[in-house]
Amino acid sequence: MRALVLILSLAFAPLAAPAWEPDGQEVDLELVLLVDVSRSMSPDELEIQRRGYAEALISDEVVAAIRGGMIGRVALSYVEWAGAQAQRTAVPWTLIESREDAAAFAARIEGNATAAMRRTSISGALLFAAESFEENGFSGLRRVIDVSGDGPNNAGRPVRLARDTALARGITINGLPLMTDTGALQVWDIPDLDTYYTECVIGGPGAFVLPVRGWDAFADAVRRKMVMEIAGDMQPARLWRAQARPRTQPYDCMVGEKIWERYRRYWGAP
Repeated sequence: MRALVLILSLAFAPLAAPAWEPDGQEVDLELVLLVDVSRSMSPDELEIQRRGYAEALISDEVVAAIRGGMIGRVALSYVEWAGAQAQRTAVPWTLIESREDAAAFAARIEGNATAAMRRTSISGALLFAAESFEENGFSGLRRVIDVSGDGPNNAGRPVRLARDTALARGITINGLPLMTDTGALQVWDIPDLDTYYTECVIGGPGAFVLPVRGWDAFADAVRRKMVMEIAGDMQPARLWRAQARPRTQPYDCMVGEKIWERYRRYWGAP
């Protein structure tokens, strides 16, 4: 009888469902923090950015959002960007599942200062971030790119093409337009940067824009945005809507390139 039971158990063993093996370590969210370090940002503003992201990461709200997920951990990467080929991974993909992990990541942000770089290529940053998901060693329930910047795209591929490439991979893009009017090179600014981000940059399920209109509000804005992204609060798209103005034509997502070309001709630059 025992021999018969053993034979039957061996015969039916292959019918059991195999254990599912994800491509990488499972997390609630894979999140790239894309941070503008173009020359339109002053050294003081670059420091405010680093400190703002670091403070947000160790806040009670962000730590609670991380712990409150289905799995209870997230994967983060912190990337600084400027021109089409100017992206720098300041903090590589890292598992965050505790306050200590968040504090260690924050310390790496604050201790990894960089100098400003030329041009503004949101498209280059989006493509760089989208590619970084592929071999990061994590398998997230969601993938999100969080991009902040103080001006429109003026280098590299058109921003809408880069955005659509990321969206086709199932990535959501959220925007933090910096509308502070204090940059060193305001000649590249546009007054409706929030609308630009809404129309040309963000996309995907629950995508939103959160404008920052003063550097004193930056840290709070980053914290609020990260809580929403980590918690996966699927609010309607464009939760913080840009101030819409009646238009008879579609928004011009090449406005940054046109500003650059106009001043290039004026200065006689190559």
